[in-house]
Amino acid sequence: MKKRVAVIGYGGQGAWHCGQVLKSDVCELAGTYDIREVRREAAKANGIFVYENNEAIFADKTVDIIVVATPNDVHEDLVVNGLKSGHNVVCEKPVALSVEEFDRMCAAAKESGKVFTAHQNRRWDVDFRAVKQVIGSGEIGEVLRIESRIHGSRGIPSDWRCHKAPGGGMILDWGVHLIDQMLQLIPEKVTGVNCVCTNITNDEVDDGFRLELDFESGKTAHVEVGTYNFIAMPRFYMQCKDGSLYLTDWQQKAHVARLTAWCEKDVTPVQNAAGITKTMAPRDELTLDEYDIERLTSDVHEYYRNLCAAIDGKAEIIVKLPEVRRVLSVMEACFASNEAHQTLKVDI
Repeated sequence: MKKRVAVIGYGGQGAWHCGQVLKSDVCELAGTYDIREVRREAAKANGIFVYENNEAIFADKTVDIIVVATPNDVHEDLVVNGLKSGHNVVCEKPVALSVEEFDRMCAAAKESGKVFTAHQNRRWDVDFRAVKQVIGSGEIGEVLRIESRIHGSRGIPSDWRCHKAPGGGMILDWGVHLIDQMLQLIPEKVTGVNCVCTNITNDEVDDGFRLELDFESGKTAHVEVGTYNFIAMPRFYMQCKDGSLYLTDWQQKAHVARLTAWCEKDVTPVQNAAGITKTMAPRDELTLDEYDIERLTSDVHEYYRNLCAAIDGKAEIIVKLPEVRRVLSVMEACFASNEAHQTLKVDI
């Protein structure tokens, strides 16, 4: 039997959830509610049942899962009330604006005995999955450094994301995705955080940031979001002990260069600008194997399938609460590092 889902919030992400649930093979849509009349009317126009208010959703015992898809500052009350009313709860990210707030949600989940998780949907992005596959295969050796970037040129969307009170800004928007992905790619303790925010188009919240992460083993990572970049840098660049990976954007294949032989003594100097160099001489096919990774397929419905199986006790939830907490801890350190203008030593 399909799980019944009610969605609180019918904005961009809430409407997306409703659309996905309508196409799901494991869920069915009970309805939605939004505090804005224009969005309630939009839901009705799309043939979706609209509840009278949030309390009506909490009172509906036929609902198995409540999805919270609202501005970030009201997540806590909705999540806690959803859990206390006996429902499993999925919350859009960032789940909370602080670790302290998140811990209160987790306490409510533990007391209720219900499943509570975050919608970290970018774990299903095919570009991220390609990088993860190459790391897992070991084909270019141990990771040394990963760089992950998202660049656009339109500033922050002109809605609540432009303002601090509801939890706007790019660290809390795209940052929560890219940090989560990076902690999946390098599952080690974070020991250092250095973050610099930009305010090119918005003085109230960050419209971009550049983040350096240090890991316990010596690995490093760069995470960057920009909303005023008219030429985008590569989505991923990865340096490993036996090669490199380059991925332009999520529509392209990942390109891999795998070292097959070192042969340093046989390097022929090349003309470079106004001089010659052996250090920067390009490699040839005798020492380097270059190839593309075919674009992977990904099914976003895997998220709801896993959620329903976890509710029934048949699977382990994919997006685990300790993982969500780590991401929030790194984001808190990002804000603190930017404020202090220095690298913070952390244990995350």
